[in-house]
Amino acid sequence: MADAVLCEVTDGLATITINRPDAMNAVNTATKVALRDALTSAAADPAVRAVLLTAAGGRAFCVGQDLKEHVAKLAEAREQDGGNALSTVQEHYNPIVRAITGMPKPVVAGINGVAAGAGFGFALACDYRVAADTASFNTSFAGVALTADSGVSWTLPRLIGRSRAADLLLFPRSISAADAHELGIVNKLVPGADLAAEAAAVARALADGPTVAYAALKESLAYGAGRTLEEALKKEDELQTRAGASQDHAIAVQAFLDKERPKYLGR
Repeated sequence: MADAVLCEVTDGLATITINRPDAMNAVNTATKVALRDALTSAAADPAVRAVLLTAAGGRAFCVGQDLKEHVAKLAEAREQDGGNALSTVQEHYNPIVRAITGMPKPVVAGINGVAAGAGFGFALACDYRVAADTASFNTSFAGVALTADSGVSWTLPRLIGRSRAADLLLFPRSISAADAHELGIVNKLVPGADLAAEAAAVARALADGPTVAYAALKESLAYGAGRTLEEALKKEDELQTRAGASQDHAIAVQAFLDKERPKYLGR
């Protein structure tokens, strides 16, 4: 049986691939555990400077929860009279999203097809989204009488505004990659045949870039989302001090003076 999640690290870039194409990359327990562990490992690995999260096959990025497994867990919970069939949110989805958003390095989503439910949430948690023009997006949750999870209640309104987020959550439906790009959900839209190469190129550029600065930018964006201007200014001062003390900053300034392309060390 093939591994449910593949991980390869090459020259500072970790490529993590959800590998259940026959199930449209739906996540069963084994897949969620493997994805959580792969992301956690990449976050902690000093050799990794950027992450590309993508999926196998051409039909789906991830359609969220494997509903066949979920039905079995619902039956098990009824038998246990009080068991929690959705403990996966705490055990798997939350740690996956925290690993993506909390790691001090950029995460790129290469979205090759349908991103729905938790799969949509994983994509939204990433810092940059490259999507094939054949991809589509669906919140899905209300369609199976559930509320949002995998961070969607936090990420989606911050990307497209509360009103539009409420519309997509209350009336779940597929939206095209072009519409997602127009809404601001997708950063870069490319032909389907070019998705793998384009997503890898974006991730590679980030892996070769000033890692300390990227980490500070990521932290400042998350911090500023719910703070006052004054609080954000203080955080910028703190983070700029950190970035300014990095070797990458010294390299960048010298390269500018020498009219050369900087070769960053990631520290």
